[in-house]
Amino acid sequence: MKRIAIFASGSGSNAENIITYFQKNKKAEVVLVLSNNPKALVLERAKKLGVQNLVFNKQQLNDSNWAIENLGTLDLIVLAGFLWKFPEHLLENYKNKVVNVHPALLPKYGGKGMYGMHVHEAVVKNKEIESGITIHYVNEHYDDGAIIFQAKCTIHPKDTPSDVAAKIHKLEMRYFPEVVQQILFADG
Repeated sequence: MKRIAIFASGSGSNAENIITYFQKNKKAEVVLVLSNNPKALVLERAKKLGVQNLVFNKQQLNDSNWAIENLGTLDLIVLAGFLWKFPEHLLENYKNKVVNVHPALLPKYGGKGMYGMHVHEAVVKNKEIESGITIHYVNEHYDDGAIIFQAKCTIHPKDTPSDVAAKIHKLEMRYFPEVVQQILFADG
């Protein structure tokens, strides 16, 4: 059984979707949900689904001993709405095993500060005709790792940032768990 840890900072709808996806198909399991936000709804969602959760601060995350002790052996780390830059020591320890979902078609609308509604507001302001999601490997730069998968949606001239957010959320719910599974089992 493949082991997944999820890092999230907010409500946790993507985390919940991934947890339930793997609870149903039994090929992998989410063994830990971690958050830098002690009030994040993701912690309650994980608890209700029987997944251990852990709250940490920046000092702990940047302490290689703390991180390795708490993460242990993992097949994949999934960032699902995790807003901090991921530490290089973890990227080295879990080489090519850290992925993220971004709410835009990278390389557009990526980088520091480009998350959530900030992205959707920029998409609407710039009158884009499409947006989407990008699932990518994480490296030492924000939203810069190799792209694994993208899915697109049409943006209409009258769409608001909230409309765009709803379209992006549907794409995340549809594709993120499946792509995580494909990454986990790419070698057979």
